[in-house]
Amino acid sequence: MNFKDAFKAMKEGKKVKLPSWAGYWAWEDGTIMMHCKDGAVIDLRDTKRPEYTFGNMASDDFVIADEDNCPELGGVATFDFGEALKYLKRGMRVMRKDWRNDEMYLKLILPGNACCDHYPMQPCIGLRTASYNMQPGWVASQADMLAEDWMFAE
Repeated sequence: MNFKDAFKAMKEGKKVKLPSWAGYWAWEDGTIMMHCKDGAVIDLRDTKRPEYTFGNMASDDFVIADEDNCPELGGVATFDFGEALKYLKRGMRVMRKDWRNDEMYLKLILPGNACCDHYPMQPCIGLRTASYNMQPGWVASQADMLAEDWMFAE
């Protein structure tokens, strides 16, 4: 949903979030309060990063936050493959929700990383498994690319 609809939902007492968020936004005491992944609660008007906050407001991907999709409410934040790629490029680790193995995740491998010092190569996606430290060259299946159950790996 877009921000106009998300704002209406907040005014009706619902919590909203973007799919990858661990926290949520809620209408409280006449303003939007941001409930952050670290437990902080911040008035939207007091944001330290307005460009980031306004960018989020421009999103059409808001969802109702609940106990299934919001870590701050006891759930797990998930997102689509496009978001997973965005987070990989930022240096974060991602995995499919159904992998549920703390030792299995994807990570962007850049030339010069410890796992590829011996091989001249282009940046690629590596798969970490229990059997291998890091296996370069992971290729997404169609199921992986269409999935919306990607999540952050610890």
